[in-house]
Formats: sequence, structure tokens, C-alpha cells
Amino acid sequence: MKLIIAVVQDKDSNRLVDALGEENFQTTKLATTGGFLKEGNTTLMIGCEDEYVDEALEVIKVNCSHREQMVAPISPMGGNADSYIPKPVKVEVGGATCFILPIESFFQF
Repeated sequence: MKLIIAVVQDKDSNRLVDALGEENFQTTKLATTGGFLKEGNTTLMIGCEDEYVDEALEVIKVNCSHREQMVAPISPMGGNADSYIPKPVKVEVGGATCFILPIESFFQF
């Protein structure tokens, strides 16, 4: 048995949870924050048998798309802010970061 921990953007989470449910994967959803943009993420814990890991990863891959987003840079700390002109930059966001852990045992009460 494996535990997949998938960190996805909030914008992708509902679609992903629905798609995993349609494929009979049970998930636990946790609200998390982090990353470069300090925006909300969702962390999903998905338990599955070893032979279904690739199927679960494919569902995650299909439902968590990469996209570009305009972001205003943070002003420099301790520097001369008079000459600093904030100019929005494009960054790539989205996708998923997945960790796969072996599970020794599983109990449901």
C-alpha cells in the first residue's frame, strides 16, 4: 500500500477531488499555504494499493494544469526603494507536487 501526498493549487483542487472520486480513490483534503507566491494550496492524502499508483498519478496530472500568472515583485528589503520600479512578471504556476510513501499498515475505525 502507498500514500500519495499531492500538493496542488487551490484552483485545481475541487476538480481533482471530483476526478479522483470518479475513479474510486478516497482522499483527505488539507488546506495549506506555501510556495513562492505564498498563495493557498491544497494538500491531498490519497491511500491506494501499489498497482493503482500510476492510475492515481495520471488523474492528478490530467487535472492539475500549468499556467502563467502575472505577479508584482516584492520591493527590495534594505535597499534604496526610490529607484525601484515594480514591474509585473510572468511566473508559471499550477501543476502538482507528489510524494509517494510506503504504508506498513492501515486501520480504519
